[in-house]
Amino acid sequence: MSFAPRGQPGSEVADEVRKNLNGCSQCGVCESQCLFLKKYGSTGIIAGNILAGRDMPDPFECSLCNLCGAVCPEELSPVDLFLAMRRQSVTEGSVDLARYSPLIKYEKTGHSDLFSWYPSGSCRTIFFPGCTLPGTRPKITWKFFENLKKIDPDLEMVLDCCHKPSHDLGRQNFFMERFQVMVQKLKERGISKILVACPNCFKIFANYGSDFTVRTVYQVLAENNGFKPAPYAGTLAVHDPCPLRYQDEVQTSVRILLAKSGFQTGKMKETGKNTLCCGEGGAVAFHNPGFAGAWSLRRSNLAGDHRMVTYCAGCAGFLGRHGKVSHIGEVLFEPEKAMAGKSSVSKTPATYLNRLLLKRRLSKGKRRKSWLP
Repeated sequence: MSFAPRGQPGSEVADEVRKNLNGCSQCGVCESQCLFLKKYGSTGIIAGNILAGRDMPDPFECSLCNLCGAVCPEELSPVDLFLAMRRQSVTEGSVDLARYSPLIKYEKTGHSDLFSWYPSGSCRTIFFPGCTLPGTRPKITWKFFENLKKIDPDLEMVLDCCHKPSHDLGRQNFFMERFQVMVQKLKERGISKILVACPNCFKIFANYGSDFTVRTVYQVLAENNGFKPAPYAGTLAVHDPCPLRYQDEVQTSVRILLAKSGFQTGKMKETGKNTLCCGEGGAVAFHNPGFAGAWSLRRSNLAGDHRMVTYCAGCAGFLGRHGKVSHIGEVLFEPEKAMAGKSSVSKTPATYLNRLLLKRRLSKGKRRKSWLP
């Protein structure tokens, strides 16, 4: 298709093209950090090509991690252009979404009546663990819930999907419709504060959930002096998930929690604001697995011999293909197993069973014991 911003001058793609065409100095910093931009050129060059209708980049090869924006001396946000291009592709029907069918099905299942769970009564604050953590690590999910309830006994858990996959694929109208359904359910129950474990959920609620106060469970636990994780002495390399690259408070909270457990956090390059994509971003693995694998390997190599710890279950899965990786929940609640590489991490199809069992445990009430794998 042609992304040349013909037609409506105020179109999203046209607006982003102008920003990047006028603002990019073509210094090459972003290209030096990104395989996608090495292939297609600086954002100024890309914008010029789009305007001229030639050499179109494939926006579905971009991980949407926004490292280009983090390192840009002109403070541009090229990721907004590539996301706008994805949205235009979906609107015009020029992208084959069939290649993403496993991801779309995963999202649909998580939002279905069978897998979603909302408390029957009203409450002010909820724990929203996302999709991947409850599926891969149900016991760790429950540990987070138990410790959060010690801080706020009225806290409830909600199981649902934030629909970030559709958001990042450019299915904007579908995303907004489904997200608003979820927002309405939350508002009907009087919920005003959401505690998330997933960085992607944080980004979606922070950007689109203006009715709610959104924080991570890591911030809440780090602030609570009564939270005492299992003690352990060791060294870890922290991987900061890219959806939280600008969230200094969250990054600091994670390191405080690790310090409370007795861990040292070795200095790894490309963290914080300049963190790297784990390879999962933008669903690139479904379209260009070579790019996704290269990003995962680059991050794993930077960790060296240290075990990596991350606070994203998706990142842990992708990075675990190349090195030693633990989710922070494993490190906090079962450090000996985590450091020995013996944590229990479920894979499909067991992940779906785990989520159903977690829902059943919630539906039976918190006082009744229920088996979780």
